Parts: sequence; structure tokens; C-alpha cells
Amino acid sequence: MVKDEQSDVELLLAWRRGDLVAGNALVRRNFDALFRFFRSRLDEGVADLVQQTFLAAVESSDRIPEEAGFRAWLFGIARNKLVLHHRRLTRRRDPIGDAPVVDAEADESLGRLVGMREEQRLLLRALRRLPIDLQTALVLGYWEGLSGTEIAEVLDVPVGTVKTRLRRAKGLLRSTIEQLAPQSDTATVTVRDLDHWARSLRDRLGRDE
Repeated sequence: MVKDEQSDVELLLAWRRGDLVAGNALVRRNFDALFRFFRSRLDEGVADLVQQTFLAAVESSDRIPEEAGFRAWLFGIARNKLVLHHRRLTRRRDPIGDAPVVDAEADESLGRLVGMREEQRLLLRALRRLPIDLQTALVLGYWEGLSGTEIAEVLDVPVGTVKTRLRRAKGLLRSTIEQLAPQSDTATVTVRDLDHWARSLRDRLGRDE
């Protein structure tokens, strides 16, 4: 029987030894966070990417760096999966490589997110247009509460670089919002209360019922 006090690493190692109960417990603890991470970028294939991340974690569980926290290590795997997915998507949409490819899914797909405020919708459109690592830094800081040190582990960069990227990401996010909705009251409100709308968006990107 899995105990609540068992750490994620203990559950992962038990899962690797064939303990499916431990595996299910680990998935329950971390599924929603990974789902939000991928859903912030994509509408299709999110659950599959989450599954790929867990499988990769099991396969590499004997190589968890001792200095890395479990969440940072797991999100590092997720980030790598997202980068690979993005590269495949880019090649599929632009096989020649000479046409601009927008990172985001078609804006119309956001209509599937029922009950979303206009500010949240605009913020998500802008967020999806950021480079992956800038978006990752914002998402992990805003939504998952990772420290600068943990984000540095995910991105494999120095902590000082994370601080620089977060400042750059927030500035680029604000300017992108304004470009997507020029002279709009929605853009003004979203930029003015960016931290609030970023936190509120977190709850809108859960699993579909």
C-alpha cells in the first residue's frame, strides 16, 4: 500500500520495479501540473505528451541527479518532449523551411476552452507565441511555484540567466498582448493586471471533463 509520506522519487523507483500502485500514485500527484504545462502551448496531443514524460521518467529513473529536485527533473523531461514535438510540428507544417511558422495552434482552437474570460484568452494567445524556454520559465514560475534554482535546472542554464529570461519574457508577453489587441480595453486590463490573469489562467487549463 502506498503511503502518503512516500516521496515522488520513492514512488518512481518502486514503479520501475513493477509496483503499479506506486506508479498510479505518482501519476495522480503530478498529472495535472504536467497537463497544464503542455496545455499552455498545445490543444492536441497533450495527454499523450504527459504519458511520454512519465514513461521517460521511469526509463531514466536510475539517472536522477542527486542535486536536482524531483519536480525540476520531471519538468526538464517535459520541456525536452515539448521541444521535440515543436520541431516535428514545424517540419510538418513547413517541410521546406522557408516559411514562417507560428508557434501557437490556430486561434480558433481556443474556442474549445469553455468559460474562459477574454483576458485569459488573449493572454494564452500571447503566451503561446513566446519562444518555448521563455514560456517555460513563466509557466513554471507563475503556475507551479518553482524557484529560480529549479527553473535553472529545467532549462539547464545558470540562475542569473533565469532572472534575465523572466524579465525578458514578461516584457515580450506584454508587448505581444498589445500587438494582438491594439488599442483594446481587454489588452489594457490584461497587461495592467498581468500577474492576476496569469494565475487565473492556470485554473482554466485543466483536463477536459
